[in-house]
Amino acid sequence: MDALSDVLSLMRPRAFVVGGFDLGGDWSIRFDAHDGIKVWSVVSGRCVLRVDGAAPALLDAGDCVLLPRGCAYTLMRDQPSAPMALGDLPMTAWSTGVATVNGGGETLILGGHFDFTGAQADLLLGALPALVRLRDPDGSAGLRWALERTRDELIRPAPGGALVVRHLAQLMLVQVLRLYLAEGPAGGAGWLSGLAHPRIAAAIAAVHADPGAPWTLRALAERAGMSRSAFAAAFTRTVGVAPMAYLARWRMLLAGARLRQRRESVSAIGLSLGYGSEAAFSTAFRRLMGCSPGRYARRPAEDPRMTLWRPAVHSGAGFTERPAGNRPGR
Repeated sequence: MDALSDVLSLMRPRAFVVGGFDLGGDWSIRFDAHDGIKVWSVVSGRCVLRVDGAAPALLDAGDCVLLPRGCAYTLMRDQPSAPMALGDLPMTAWSTGVATVNGGGETLILGGHFDFTGAQADLLLGALPALVRLRDPDGSAGLRWALERTRDELIRPAPGGALVVRHLAQLMLVQVLRLYLAEGPAGGAGWLSGLAHPRIAAAIAAVHADPGAPWTLRALAERAGMSRSAFAAAFTRTVGVAPMAYLARWRMLLAGARLRQRRESVSAIGLSLGYGSEAAFSTAFRRLMGCSPGRYARRPAEDPRMTLWRPAVHSGAGFTERPAGNRPGR
């Protein structure tokens, strides 16, 4: 597989929330800080997005935004006004996963919130800025289709729906990241910036293709078609870590996923990833992952939850989300 597929295949989905807003009149909605990644796609109309600490962004139909850093933000019609909290929307506003505000009819926005567990998520999402703006005016990237399909799966449960939603969530994330890579990361250091750099990407691809190979700095530099010193400097500047540190971390992420499966011995995993002995592997694993391989394997895995973006319980503090399996009428 390619490097992006490798990382995404190891990310464990913890929660999916999908829904949207059909908006009309004057409106402003406030969203609290969040874990994971949020995606918005403007289907029709326009709106303003103001992420805390950043300049406001005007979004038109066809614009997609990625919010991977968890900052609080506000969506509004055009002019700043007193925002309503998401939880203050009345229950009567929600229908089939889309909230109608002020009669709707002017702006339609679909969104998804995807939360992932594990260090793989940090590797991917930690490389992104607080706001990533992307263009998909004709819907060719498939993001809007995936959002709508996911919402349909959640509001009309059918056999196999959980698996469909899981794959659609991955599809959405892949499509957004493809748009991001196609447009070119705008400055900063991170893993995705490395994938957008042709020579650095060649070295990353080599590591992912054969993580257990006896890689050296010189060998990776040759894959990139660069001198050793130039490659080390460019890799560190672009990705944010040195090449051999990246190799070590990727090996440990792979090891962690295989340890969870409990199908192989610690020794076998270590040897397959390039370590000469179980002791050497265990020492490296403990240094990078914070515990022994055996203890890591015994940690309970978190079960994925899938929810429809639809308030379920109104309390003094606002709404809580209802699990997809507990929807009225089932």
